[in-house]
Amino acid sequence: MRRAVVVGAAVVVVAGGGAAFAFAGDGEEPQAKAPVRTGTATVERQDIVDTESVDGTLTYSGEREVRTGASGTVTAAPDEGDAIARGRTLLKVDGRPVTLMYGSTPMYRTLQEGVEGADVRQLEKNLAALGYGGDLTVDGEFTAVTADAVREWQDDRGLAETGAVTPAQVVFLPGAVRVKTVKAPEGARTGAGQPVLTVSGTRRQVHVDLDAGKQQLARRGAPVTVELPGGRTVKGRISEIGTVAEKSGDQQDQSTTIDVEITLDRNARTGNLDQAPVSVTMESERRRNVLSVPLEALLALREGGFGVEVVEGAAKRIAPVTTGVFGGGRVEVGGGGLREGMKVGVPAE
Repeated sequence: MRRAVVVGAAVVVVAGGGAAFAFAGDGEEPQAKAPVRTGTATVERQDIVDTESVDGTLTYSGEREVRTGASGTVTAAPDEGDAIARGRTLLKVDGRPVTLMYGSTPMYRTLQEGVEGADVRQLEKNLAALGYGGDLTVDGEFTAVTADAVREWQDDRGLAETGAVTPAQVVFLPGAVRVKTVKAPEGARTGAGQPVLTVSGTRRQVHVDLDAGKQQLARRGAPVTVELPGGRTVKGRISEIGTVAEKSGDQQDQSTTIDVEITLDRNARTGNLDQAPVSVTMESERRRNVLSVPLEALLALREGGFGVEVVEGAAKRIAPVTTGVFGGGRVEVGGGGLREGMKVGVPAE
């Protein structure tokens, strides 16, 4: 942020334009010599936020590898950037689809009648969400009713109607995904447990390699502003802060950083850019409910410090003030008998 600077003469207007003011050597009330600050601004009580900008990268949340239980030749693969939701095909192996379903427990065994567990409950929840098994109870028990729902689903998917679901048919992931990298393209051979895709979540986020010396800027839940390529800005909040510092570069030019993840607001319009460079504005300090004036209202005083021109009707006086946090084009001020609602001189526009 900009800081006021004392420059030479008796008094200098900090932010350009305006009059010079002189103070008497015996400490008498300063008087305006040539008042040309014909504009005024209001002393306001508000929060003042000092900020700092750092570099970041626009990406997507939750990157991970996808492995399946299918073995054979990949006969259909998605394109990079494709979004895939529940019930849709991740890829096809030997002409048979591998279907995405939502859940946190991996698909590690065949689910069939008589089996119980959290993975069965996940399967039942997905079948119900996809509209299969009107009488299906989501209870983690694979019953004959569950098997009937599975057969109905398998029929729609073009699979053999066995009533049992194998790891070659389903992959459980936490939610909808976006394809980042295709590791097993059409024509490639794949085996059970081999990575076939790299995917991410569909929620936009920004990654920042934050200089470890600036980690005070990163507070979980703190709001940030992200400037996208082209100059448009969107809002977000810090969602994750790394706990392990990472070193990069050679011995002569080595940097130490921590990972910071920023989740963007759901209504943020970011386009389809991935790995795009962005600028992230973070809060370095916030002062709540303080008096403030526009930065250009500050006058640098010859003997040090700052003042403002208080305008009271036709009368004007110079009031020395103390300054605090700068932010948003305003500065925290105190002293000088200032009160909320007072008028102070600023350069005319």
